[in-house]
Amino acid sequence: MQARPSPIASFWGGGFEGADHVNAAGQAVDMHAASGHLERLDEDFSRAADMGLRSVRESIGWRLSEGSGGAIDLRRAERMARCAQRYGLQILWTLWHYGLPPDLCLHDDRLIERFARFAAEVARRLGPMADQPPVYTPVNEIGYLAWASTQPGLLFPPDNTHHEVSMEDKLLRGYEVKRRLVRAALAAVDAIRKVDPRARFLHVEPLCHVVAPAGRPELDETAANVRSWQWQAWDMLGGLAEPALGGSASALDLVGVNHYHNSQWELVTAAPLAWHLGDPRRLPLGTLIEEAWQRYRRPMFIAETGHVGSGRAKWLCEVAAEARRVHDEAGLPLLGLCLYPLVDRPDWNDFGRWHESGLWQVEPANGMRSEVPDFAQALRTLQRGHPAA
Repeated sequence: MQARPSPIASFWGGGFEGADHVNAAGQAVDMHAASGHLERLDEDFSRAADMGLRSVRESIGWRLSEGSGGAIDLRRAERMARCAQRYGLQILWTLWHYGLPPDLCLHDDRLIERFARFAAEVARRLGPMADQPPVYTPVNEIGYLAWASTQPGLLFPPDNTHHEVSMEDKLLRGYEVKRRLVRAALAAVDAIRKVDPRARFLHVEPLCHVVAPAGRPELDETAANVRSWQWQAWDMLGGLAEPALGGSASALDLVGVNHYHNSQWELVTAAPLAWHLGDPRRLPLGTLIEEAWQRYRRPMFIAETGHVGSGRAKWLCEVAAEARRVHDEAGLPLLGLCLYPLVDRPDWNDFGRWHESGLWQVEPANGMRSEVPDFAQALRTLQRGHPAA
């Protein structure tokens, strides 16, 4: 039997930061504009193609594309699609990257029908522009967005509140938001499939590890329980939990995992398990990927990974080694690895502070890009050793 072609164009890909929420200070975030990506779209795609990348993650931005009256404007996304075609790039589209139209909020069931309508229009407009079956992420990081809705300082009311609530209220509120987002994602899958049966769906969530603080073994069970929350969104999407929501293996389709140096932390203190210090409590990324594979048995994709400052090249080499181990040695269907972000980006809450995390640095005064030499060289070396999945 002939193997089904991978829905991802190549093993090596990259992403452009596209969050579009309203932050806690009431500032409307548009990371495509803030990083200069929108203005330098042709240059950024040309750089990605020259680096040997053939797939890029891009955010359409529900908030940026639909107003209070329901009018949908996808001209920005269509421009991206046309530019990507010129450079032979496959775009993996994210429909909802935290922001939503101003007349809706995360605690309103009306968003489900509205989002399905938006998703159908995306499929009608962008699907015909793709040479291969389009790949969509309906809602980016359901688990993170649900958690953010319980944390003061991340989102603007009514998606959040500025006051503290009890831990019990946070857990209940966060889980209800998570269920609502799952329902919206499933409605979007159905709506898109009715328009374009070719479509594939990449559901992206953070892949994490949580441990009890040193010397607190009585918290081991609690830490394990908190760690298990990372599976809730995928479980619901895949029909393993709350089947009445309509999840199924077909809906889950592709599993995208996001992992960074601070994706492993201590319960209570929230202190990261320091990667640069080699904290022995850390688990290898490949071990976490294997755990997800055992749970879902769906093709997987490292949808976001990267580091900051001088650790970028070393981090990439470690992640690539883990990807090679689970793909080549363990035989898992790992479809690829996405560097995120390709172009540096400012902070969501402080637009004057840049993260120094990209393959290309940005000069804030004029938007000029410059390659990070050791990071770029590490990628080129890794590509020669593992050119494709």
